[in-house]
Amino acid sequence: MLMEMGSLAPGFQYASAKMASDLNIFQQPSPNFGIRRGGVIPSMIVLHYTAMKSSKDAIQRLSDPKSEVSAHYLIDEAGKVTQLVDEQKRAWHAGQGCWGEINDINSYSIGIELDYCPSAKCNFDERQISSLEKLLFDILKRRSEIRPEFIIAHSDMAPGRKFDPGMYFPWKKLSQKGLSIWPENILDLAADWGKFKYHAERFGYRASCDTFGGWTDVLDVFRLRFLPKQEGKLSPVDMGVITYLSNNWPNIRNND
Repeated sequence: MLMEMGSLAPGFQYASAKMASDLNIFQQPSPNFGIRRGGVIPSMIVLHYTAMKSSKDAIQRLSDPKSEVSAHYLIDEAGKVTQLVDEQKRAWHAGQGCWGEINDINSYSIGIELDYCPSAKCNFDERQISSLEKLLFDILKRRSEIRPEFIIAHSDMAPGRKFDPGMYFPWKKLSQKGLSIWPENILDLAADWGKFKYHAERFGYRASCDTFGGWTDVLDVFRLRFLPKQEGKLSPVDMGVITYLSNNWPNIRNND
């Protein structure tokens, strides 16, 4: 049963009252969560898509103990927000992967699922994105540890394994509202795999293995987010973008 903000579940900490009022957040506590390891507080946000037929199906899966998956929030196509896990708790949304020096993404992040299936449609519903923007604004206002560059794609932290929220997600639009980052005024630079690896790692990407295949997976997910129409071998525009990202938002500062 879904509960509106006025009906509180014992021991469940909600998003801020103003944001809940603006979005009419519903609460459906999922049993799938744990304690953030080491007592850490969230310093990043990971965005996902559900790739399921409906938000109802997704909520059922995110609440099924047998699935061993969950997220802090789910936003359906019409923009309705459901909170499933207390932000203070460790939801099970990220799985295996890493970003920068963080290997336990679940302990360090807030997970947001978007009701979207790439095989069924291309563009995200504007109502859904509007609700996401309001939710992100609220989280960033309450949590100074989370900066726009720490809002990442599920694919960013799991190259070769995950591809959500996909090529049609409006990262540039979010960046224009201070909710993400976007490269501007890019210069073409000579294609160089050694330099690409250096800047990709400095920005935060990690290859699953230090092989050509592993770094091609990184190139693919980097393009998925920043250059969705780019194909083929490593190019000057790839180099320009990854260098810009690395220089402006370095995740690792000590690998020079």
